[in-house]
Amino acid sequence: MSIDNIISQATAEAVKALYGVDFEASKIVPQATKKEFEGNLTVVVFPFLKASKKAPEATAQEIGEYLVSHCDAVRSFNVIKGFLNIVIEPKFWNSVLRHIAETADYGFKTATDDSELVMIEYSSPNTNKPLHLGHVRNNLLGYSLSLIMKANGYKVVKTNIVNDRGIHICKSMLAWEKWGNGITPEKAGKKGDHLIGDFYVMFDKHYKAELKALREQGMTEEEAEKASPLMQEAREMLKKWEAGDESVRSVWRMMNEWVYAGFDETYKRLGVDFDKIYYESNTYLEGKEKVLEGLEKGIMYRREDGSVWADLTADGLDHKLLLRSDGTSVYMTQDIGTAKLRYQDYPIDKMIYVVGNEQNYHFQVLSLLLDKLGFKWGKDLVHFSYGMVELPEGKMKSREGTVVDADDLMDEMIANARQISADMGKLNDIPEAEAAEIARIIGLGALKYFILKVDPRKNMTFNPKESIDFNGNTGPFIQYTYARIQSLLRKTAEAGMEAAISDVEPNEKEISLIQRLADFPGVVADAGRSYSPAQIANYVYDLVKEYNQFYHDYSIMKEENEAVRAFRIKLSAVVGDVIRRAAGLLGIEVPNRM
Repeated sequence: MSIDNIISQATAEAVKALYGVDFEASKIVPQATKKEFEGNLTVVVFPFLKASKKAPEATAQEIGEYLVSHCDAVRSFNVIKGFLNIVIEPKFWNSVLRHIAETADYGFKTATDDSELVMIEYSSPNTNKPLHLGHVRNNLLGYSLSLIMKANGYKVVKTNIVNDRGIHICKSMLAWEKWGNGITPEKAGKKGDHLIGDFYVMFDKHYKAELKALREQGMTEEEAEKASPLMQEAREMLKKWEAGDESVRSVWRMMNEWVYAGFDETYKRLGVDFDKIYYESNTYLEGKEKVLEGLEKGIMYRREDGSVWADLTADGLDHKLLLRSDGTSVYMTQDIGTAKLRYQDYPIDKMIYVVGNEQNYHFQVLSLLLDKLGFKWGKDLVHFSYGMVELPEGKMKSREGTVVDADDLMDEMIANARQISADMGKLNDIPEAEAAEIARIIGLGALKYFILKVDPRKNMTFNPKESIDFNGNTGPFIQYTYARIQSLLRKTAEAGMEAAISDVEPNEKEISLIQRLADFPGVVADAGRSYSPAQIANYVYDLVKEYNQFYHDYSIMKEENEAVRAFRIKLSAVVGDVIRRAAGLLGIEVPNRM
């Protein structure tokens, strides 16, 4: 039983013994005592005043006295208004550390047959361009969230919906047909997603040149856009695709396969994966069918021009278009179709969509429509709405080719890690293959941590140079601390020094470290409830800071008292294990040496 649970249970017993009232222990949640006050844990007594019929100070005093008399874990207490600050018996922390050290998968819950199934959708790329920095944040958030939900005892299915149809895809296809001269990724020596992205940018350049020429002939912007031969060709290609024209479909399939191969390479390198991938080219017709079914049931209505709409004014929203007058679908229809297929494939209890905050309204509407169409999880779907990621130079634009490519970004991060490590002499005397692997781990760890430590709901600016710093709130700082602990454990083992939890009285800094370790399961649970990898990132940073202060202030290998030395070695090992677990929830690897 954790120290928090022990105090909760003992406090509930105190309320029963003192005031004759049953109070549920699970509703008593001790907090870490504020640093300006003496104590380890604080219990707020205001909820007990109705039972005690006394002032907050008197109630806290009576409960505190009961705890000292009846709970071995409590040494003393002090009262600040309605706050009962409890000092835990120092040696009791040894049993807490022992419990942590001996608990397999400490901090994690295991799914059972009765566990809810959570489906998490993330990535959602378009097949007309490679993954970029915005996708990196999406993928890292989605993948980390899947690990956190799994650690909270849920069954988790990771899914991806690939946007592989539409006018944007036709733009790349048309540019390849016009100016590609039969080029392939192999001939170009490029990843397929990069090659297709080049043609998307090429289309935009030719299109802008056309618009400029048409405007110079006296047309307005709107007239020029309608008259553009290039755009007309792209629209005609889309119509042919939707009609199943094999000449268009064959090019589409070929180019998509190039892109999928490129995506897979990027995903593998980034360390993310999926259990199931859906494709819009398969889902949009399913959505259309579901909308027509809703039309028959009176959930939707048809306008005079033949378009199909949903009236959501009773829900505080507006009228939403679902099928255009020509019968073609919109994004909302495709999402309904994807939901239908997923629900057929899996017994979903909760659906989480990891999509940027510019789509907040879309998911409000989708939730209502899915509920009306009979999906049991529709009303409670979660839109994991995250902020945009920018660079110090500003926003990125795919059409103009000014995005930061995910592959280039990873290359840069790994190269920076290698250079900084070399400058600091950290990789001296390490074989080349191992040095390269460590640089990869540090570079990607820096990228992942910098992105995931930010509250997902906030916009953020990604600064590659700042992220790779070996000091401060960065991935390399956390990884270096883990590597430092592993080095200590290797040296103590070589010296024949024991690692054990003996009957020594831990000092204040050791108690503080153990208390942070004891907080880990609660942090994992909170991160799952709030869908926030940032909570894990902030926790592991605080743990690492605490350990480095301890490492600086107290000798370990040179400690003459064998029992104290063994205790500190064991404490270090447990800290290292929790750092590894926490970093793992962020998808971050930790090296054994740096």
